[in-house]
Amino acid sequence: MVRTSRIARVTLHGQLVGYWDREAVRLEAIAASTRFGWQRRRTLRTAAEARTKAERSRQREATRNAAAQPGEA
Repeated sequence: MVRTSRIARVTLHGQLVGYWDREAVRLEAIAASTRFGWQRRRTLRTAAEARTKAERSRQREATRNAAAQPGEA
């Protein structure tokens, strides 16, 4: 029996995309309920950093997927 499709593996970068997106949403929820402005600014800054990390992992995952499919270039 010959398999024609490969099982998609979840890579570390694929996992990190979801993690950092969830972390950013969590931090934004915390920022919405903070009492002081400095806490809100710091938490929103951390959420922005988490979104940046998610985007970096998303780009690395896309690069990996593109390199794994050399016939479609």
